Amino acid sequence: MNVSQPETTQHDQAQPVLETPSSKASRFLSFSVFALLIFTILAGTGEHVHSQLLNVGSAIWEDYPALRNDPSVPNCDLNMDVDQQLMKLAGNHKNQEDDFGLFNDPFDKISVRKSLENQMASCQLQHQQLHDYQAQITGTLVAFRTIEHAFSSLSLFALQQQRLSLVILLFSSALLACIRSSHISFKPVQTKLDSKASTLAQAVSNACIAFSGISYFLTQNTSGIPLEQPEVVVILILGSAAMSIVSIGQFLTSSTTTGYKGSIGQALLSIPIYSYMSLTAAYHFFISQFHPAGLAILFTQMFELSGLYLQIALYIWVGMLLKQTQLGSRIFNVFKPWKLPPEALAIVAIVLMALPTAYTGASGIIIIAMGAVVYQELRNVGTRRQLALAVTAMTGSSGVVLRPCLLIVGIAMLNKEVVTDELYYWGGQVFALTLFVFACFALITKQKQTTPPENTDQTYSKWLGFQQLFPYVLIIALSLSGYHFLLGAHLDEFSASYLLPVIIIQMILWERSSFEQDLYPNYQSQHDRYSAPTHPIKQSVDESTPHIGALLMVMACSYAVGGTMDISHLENTLTLFSQSQYAMMGFLLICLVIIGMLMDPFGALVLVSISLAPIAYQQGIEPVHFWMICLVAFELGYLSPPVAINHVFTRQVVGEKEIQLAMDEGKNFYYRNERILLPLCVMGTTLVLVAYGPMIFK
Repeated sequence: MNVSQPETTQHDQAQPVLETPSSKASRFLSFSVFALLIFTILAGTGEHVHSQLLNVGSAIWEDYPALRNDPSVPNCDLNMDVDQQLMKLAGNHKNQEDDFGLFNDPFDKISVRKSLENQMASCQLQHQQLHDYQAQITGTLVAFRTIEHAFSSLSLFALQQQRLSLVILLFSSALLACIRSSHISFKPVQTKLDSKASTLAQAVSNACIAFSGISYFLTQNTSGIPLEQPEVVVILILGSAAMSIVSIGQFLTSSTTTGYKGSIGQALLSIPIYSYMSLTAAYHFFISQFHPAGLAILFTQMFELSGLYLQIALYIWVGMLLKQTQLGSRIFNVFKPWKLPPEALAIVAIVLMALPTAYTGASGIIIIAMGAVVYQELRNVGTRRQLALAVTAMTGSSGVVLRPCLLIVGIAMLNKEVVTDELYYWGGQVFALTLFVFACFALITKQKQTTPPENTDQTYSKWLGFQQLFPYVLIIALSLSGYHFLLGAHLDEFSASYLLPVIIIQMILWERSSFEQDLYPNYQSQHDRYSAPTHPIKQSVDESTPHIGALLMVMACSYAVGGTMDISHLENTLTLFSQSQYAMMGFLLICLVIIGMLMDPFGALVLVSISLAPIAYQQGIEPVHFWMICLVAFELGYLSPPVAINHVFTRQVVGEKEIQLAMDEGKNFYYRNERILLPLCVMGTTLVLVAYGPMIFK
């Protein structure tokens, strides 16, 4: 994000990063996002509640599957006279006799009587079943099935409205990010020139999206093929137009934020990444292809995986909720008494952050949520700034290969050649390999500590850290047990997104009710603590809203950029390398790293699944092997200049001041650029080993 922030300390974590919005529009947008997030949680929880209600209903009423719906009333005549009906049918048969006597069959009274008697018996049975059904209908059953039907309707409604929910969530949060100048960029806005360049680029790029949306809407209407959900395109048009108008207003009223002039190069770095993406796609479709609707068509592909991106939005909120707790600091407190060297604590940090990264499947979320804590704790034990920055950038990378990462779920959904269990198994092996490679490089580049570690024995015993962590462990254990026994839900890739917010909110409520003053170091008294102007939950929504908008806009625009890539020639190019498997693998690695550098992981999965994956399979690369290579290559792309999105997030959370201080440190080229070079060395070495290792030892 392009908002410069001061150096963060442990105590700063309790302070709001962003000011509480004063305008009604900002408050409305934050509330809209909060309402959509809560609705998504309720819908996800409602599915489990509905399933459990069906089980309870079947346990209480044996025929509940039949009793849960009103049966149809039989339309047969229970008082039918068989003899009279038989005479009527016989008379009708006689009246229909053929005048020439060619096709007349004799009237079989015995068979007809038997048929009428069977109809009468069936009618009596239907009425008896209706009577038995009505006899079982009680007030308790009616009340129970009303509740059960309500949860069923909620789940069905939420599923039907996922696209609409996502597009409203996207543009509500993106508009707020635009108002706060919080979209993701390579550097923060610091000068008037930066502000002019950033706002002008956003105004033009959003106008292009709106224009493309209008063209898409009109084209579909004139073609006679109606849009499946036209309201999605309408909101896309209105939302992008509103963002363009806001950017124009900011362009006209922008002011200098620092005293120096700046330069064109620095100003270009202040332009949000999504603007570069959308402008590139707009040039391709508007100028090169003369297909103005193409940008909107590709942009809306994101909504085909609405459920997945709604989960990502929830995970961003989870990260901001986690930021409001002391959990991160207390986890690191466990390791303070052991006086671990910086390199060892760096390995611990990567391991600790791997688990939350695995649940989100998006590197940036964990860096935004916990990056400041990781960086400060590493600095507290004397870790040099460059190494601390490198580790902070890597904390959001290694966990994407672990269970229950959504990326792997997406791979299995798009590729029938692989299954999640197999991918998770080999993902664990890749994670272990990454740790080993990092440990090797950390030992090779080891230096003396820049500052001596604190004498933590005076403050912390070896068990005090565990004691402070116990309430959080208890809250997690009790919550998960409750979900398991009451709803049959588990903390897996399908349920984690709506279980975790509830669990972390319980942690926040426990902290606010705690009388431990060290939980709230920024409050002067217990009275101040409870009269704080911003509740942590409200603060988390306020912070997560622009983050959701910024990240989802990059993801949506990456679909558009992916559509501009001409990859039709790749199969012919790979054929040139077919004589050498090693050369072919090298070409694939370059392609995958570049895709990871330019696109968000979920959009990249779609592109790779329909383009490179089939080619790789044809060239004899095992599907599981290919996707392990793909995931590691993506993570290397996120750490590679010129984009290096993980470093962009790291710069945001630690502050521009720390980045400048780190750049002034180091006795040679490597140590002055270690924050970039160490992640590249670790992930690059891991990628080479994962790619070529199975080929050498097969």
